[in-house]
Amino acid sequence: MAATDRPNPTDRPEPVTGPGERLALNGMGSFEWDLDAGTLALDEAGMAVFDLGPGEFDGTPEGLGLRIPAEDAMRLADTVIAVLEAGEEAYGAYFTVQRREGRDQWTHAQGRVIRHADGRPQRILGIVRDATAELEHATFLRKLESARAQQTTIVQRTTEALSRAVTVDDVTATLTGAGALERLGAEGLALGLVENGAIKIIALSGETLEILSERKFTRLDGSLPLSQAVITRQARFVTSLAELAVEFPLLSDYLSRIRYDAAAYLPLIAQAKAIGGLVLFYRRRSEFSPEEKNLCLGLAGIVAQSLQRALLFDQEREFATGLQAAMLPRRIPEITGGEIAVRYHSAWSGREVGGDWYDVISLPRDRVGIVVGDVQGHDTHAAAIMGQLRIALRAYAGEGHPPSTVLARASRFLAELDTERFATCMYAQVDLETGGVRAVRAGHLGPLIRHTDGRTGWPNVRGGLPLGLASIFEQEEFPETRLDLVPGETLVLCTDGLVEEPGTNITQGMEALAHAVRSGPQEAGALADHLSDRLWERWGSGDDVALLVLRRAPDPGTHRAPRIHQYIHQADPEGLSEARFALRQALRDWGMPELADDVELAAGELLVNALLHTDGGAVLTMEVLPEPVRRIRLWVKDRSSVWPRRRTPGESATTGRGLLLVDALATHWGVESRGDGKAVWCEFDAAGSAARSAG
Repeated sequence: MAATDRPNPTDRPEPVTGPGERLALNGMGSFEWDLDAGTLALDEAGMAVFDLGPGEFDGTPEGLGLRIPAEDAMRLADTVIAVLEAGEEAYGAYFTVQRREGRDQWTHAQGRVIRHADGRPQRILGIVRDATAELEHATFLRKLESARAQQTTIVQRTTEALSRAVTVDDVTATLTGAGALERLGAEGLALGLVENGAIKIIALSGETLEILSERKFTRLDGSLPLSQAVITRQARFVTSLAELAVEFPLLSDYLSRIRYDAAAYLPLIAQAKAIGGLVLFYRRRSEFSPEEKNLCLGLAGIVAQSLQRALLFDQEREFATGLQAAMLPRRIPEITGGEIAVRYHSAWSGREVGGDWYDVISLPRDRVGIVVGDVQGHDTHAAAIMGQLRIALRAYAGEGHPPSTVLARASRFLAELDTERFATCMYAQVDLETGGVRAVRAGHLGPLIRHTDGRTGWPNVRGGLPLGLASIFEQEEFPETRLDLVPGETLVLCTDGLVEEPGTNITQGMEALAHAVRSGPQEAGALADHLSDRLWERWGSGDDVALLVLRRAPDPGTHRAPRIHQYIHQADPEGLSEARFALRQALRDWGMPELADDVELAAGELLVNALLHTDGGAVLTMEVLPEPVRRIRLWVKDRSSVWPRRRTPGESATTGRGLLLVDALATHWGVESRGDGKAVWCEFDAAGSAARSAG
């Protein structure tokens, strides 16, 4: 052998491995199971997979029970039997092997069935391998996929919830409401906004975090982790609050009292500007994986965008509501002979600004003008148009024009503005001394009256087209309707937002309003609050609401000379019977029940005459005249200037006996001019009535 052919002592020959040794290196062995003999042969690698020594295996399938738990052995046997009985050629199964150091090893067996010529199974050849790493990797992938799916769900649910938030209050409610922390995947939350060089905490949610409200304002100087995150615009993930307390002594007392282990301090950045900070608190967390950090940063971005939109919306709404408030009357003038209350509610949705308005106008000759109206739309343009129209209508009314002229001029004014908007309006001039009301309306809901006996009614107030449209179509006619408001009665004007419920007929809302007025308190302010609470919140306030309540002061007279008033409308069939009942009850209360029959009969005749022969309703007044002799005087006032005359009907006549009955029953009667109408009166005294009864 040449020198060059001699082996180098330092060279190591490549190991020569057989198939079994190569399987052993990969944690894989082989087996042969003789089904006829009932023996199981394992190679050296197979013995290693089962962690069996040379003397520990008896060469039978049952001998593997030393390492395979009984439950797994049973499941493996069932798998093999099913394959053999079904005539299949191969099988595979996972099971555990309990290694001598106490570790459970996932193992996989894969076998091929060899059969006799007649198809009977003869033996099984196969391999076994350590599958622990494989399954751990698969489990890791499943956990990773599950975590990603969970993170996607968190982002989707948070985005969906915040997409409905309009205001900053909406955002905080979304982040702190029921299920919010679960939706965010956290156990606690603190939210702050940058405001005047400080961070203002606007939301806290989570057990024990209420103590952080003691530091509601924090200077933006980096002395606390949240302000540091905002200044640097860098998120900070903390897995030990105790270590954080050492770095930030100002927080040490608070961090020792809250029950959390980890926290994510996240800056809220929108349009390249830090607008606030978000802290998410966690329990039983020792680390933040890259995926978890990305999730927190994604949530912070979603919250930042929502807050930015909400801040801009709130600023715009503040401007709009300020504009609207400037357009509405700053104060309501005091009136003599009654009381007025007004309420305004903005819609809960949108920019909370619209075109509804109210007004109370002092007029010449101690009268008052009352207005409610609604400009089309719910935006700043509607509010601006409303302000101009309100001022114009107030000016026309203050000049002393009749109501029909006021609305006609207001319609022309709106039509000449550079706008396509129209407006509805209800306007009335009220004389609280006489109770006379001159009402007009332009496409608007008419007034509701509550009578002294508690009944309510919607008088038939004739109307015209909405303001603006009336001038465009050259139909500026707004006919007046005369009403009488007796002492103690209440007039209610409102915009349609108070009576319209989405998806229902407006008549249902009108009935609900009438019921609320009947059941409400007497005083105007208390009644206005009652209606706001009962109806505005009931409908959900998708629309603006303007409400005006006017009550004429009651006139009960005095203890010695009491008095009652009642209005009977032409279209009210219950009015006559209610009036008769009221008269009888009053006479009983006043200690003169013996006059009830005569007074009731005379009142019925006078009321029927007024309702049949005049165009309008009638005002009934009954009072006690104590001097010189205590007696009852009855008044029936209407708006007709035609005086009644007593007739002499024939025996077969069916009418014409009313005044004859009054003349026979009363001690005196007569007719007087009253304003734009007349009053028919009659008197009764207890002595005369008693004498006639005795005769």
